[in-house]
Amino acid sequence: MNESRKRTEELKIAEGVAGSEHGSMADLVRAMIAMVGEDPQREGLRRTPERFERALRYLTSGYHQDPQKILNNAVFSVGYDQMVVVKDIELFSLCEHHMLPFLGKCHVAYLPDKKVVGLSKIPRLVNMYSRRLQIQERLTSQIAEAIQTCIQPLGVGVVIEARHLCMVMRGVEKQHSEAVTSAMLGAFRENQRTREEFLSLIARRAT
Repeated sequence: MNESRKRTEELKIAEGVAGSEHGSMADLVRAMIAMVGEDPQREGLRRTPERFERALRYLTSGYHQDPQKILNNAVFSVGYDQMVVVKDIELFSLCEHHMLPFLGKCHVAYLPDKKVVGLSKIPRLVNMYSRRLQIQERLTSQIAEAIQTCIQPLGVGVVIEARHLCMVMRGVEKQHSEAVTSAMLGAFRENQRTREEFLSLIARRAT
C-alpha cells in the first residue's frame, strides 16, 4: 500500500469517531506524554497525540472488517484439487500485552474441495486479522479457521514467523529471537505427507 492510500485510510477511520467520557484518545495521549515527564506542547510533540490516534485506529481497523465479505466475494468453483500455497505474506500487528509491534511473514496453504478463493484475498485476510490487538497464537488460528469456514477446503495450514519488539526492546532483550506458530486443520493435521509437503514448500527460499 502506498503512503497516499494509507494516509487516506487513516483519515477515514478517524472521521466521525466520538470521544469517550474521558475525552478523545488524543487528549489521553497528551496526558500520557505529560506523565512521562515531557511537555506535550513542545513543537515536536504538539500534533503527536492526533497522529498517534489516527495511527492506532488504522492499526486496529480489523475490528471493523468482516472475513466473510473479504473471502466470499471471490470464491470460484474449479476442478483443481492440488495444494494452493501463498507464502511470505508480510505481517504487522500489535501485541495485546504491551501494544508493541510484532512483524514477520505468514504462509498459508489449503487443499481445495471444488472451490478456490482469489489469491489476493488471502493476504487481505491476513492483513485484516493483523489489524487487531493480538497474540501470535490466536492470529494463526483465526486465519486458518476463517479460510476453513468460508471455502470449506479439505484442509488448511498456516504458519507465522515473527519478531516481537516486546522481546527485542524490553524484557529478555533477545534481538534475533523469532516466534513460530502453526495451525493445521483437516488434511494438514491428519495426513503427515500433506503437512510435510506444505512445510517443505515454505522452507524454500530464493537464492
